Amino acid sequence: MTDSLARRLLAEFLGTGLLVAVVVGSGIAAQQLSPDDIGVQLLENSTATVFGLTVLILWFGPVSGAHFNPVVSLADWFLGRRTRTGLSLTDVGLYSVAQILGGVCGALLANVMFEVGTNPSTKDRVTGGHLVGEIVATAGLVALIFALVRTERGAIAAPTVGAYIGAAYWFTSSTSFANPAVTIGRMFSDTFAGIAPTSAPAFIGMQLVGLIVGIGLTLALYPDAGTRADDVVVPHTH
Repeated sequence: MTDSLARRLLAEFLGTGLLVAVVVGSGIAAQQLSPDDIGVQLLENSTATVFGLTVLILWFGPVSGAHFNPVVSLADWFLGRRTRTGLSLTDVGLYSVAQILGGVCGALLANVMFEVGTNPSTKDRVTGGHLVGEIVATAGLVALIFALVRTERGAIAAPTVGAYIGAAYWFTSSTSFANPAVTIGRMFSDTFAGIAPTSAPAFIGMQLVGLIVGIGLTLALYPDAGTRADDVVVPHTH
């Protein structure tokens, strides 16, 4: 493994871990601060996620691109494979492992910080509407990222992606997980942001469907988007 790849994997591990810590930790804080108002809890949780994700993309993006999401890494490989830009398939696998491990560690860290114990989540989230919501959230995320990159607006990717996820908390019924690594991580916290292990496979399956839809939208709008795959989510060194 090269030094560059090791640094990129570390950035993906830390970035995904801190993202899940933000999501889970702010969810726990919201439960404690506003125990009788779920709407306010969601507002607090989504606001922290918007700011947290924006900061993390700015922090780790110059090293790894700040994917923090196996779906984004897969899209990067698929769209860039013909022009030999973006990640290799081997790198996608390594990125995904780092992201998933980071997600689990981030949830455990949040549990420790708020002293809530670590138990698998019991929150069943699978309904037909929630699954459609995951397709919409994931497809939109993929299409947005590649639209920004293709039109050379990567400089505003951090606030734009953060804003999209924050909005998708509210306009999708699933509250926009849109990320297999985050979904797996959230299984390890039986709190506001958790998801039951029995619900996670269906969510991840719909995220993969959303990936396909997002790639299709990207190719329809920007057929040559793959030529800029090296710059996903933000331009970074290799």
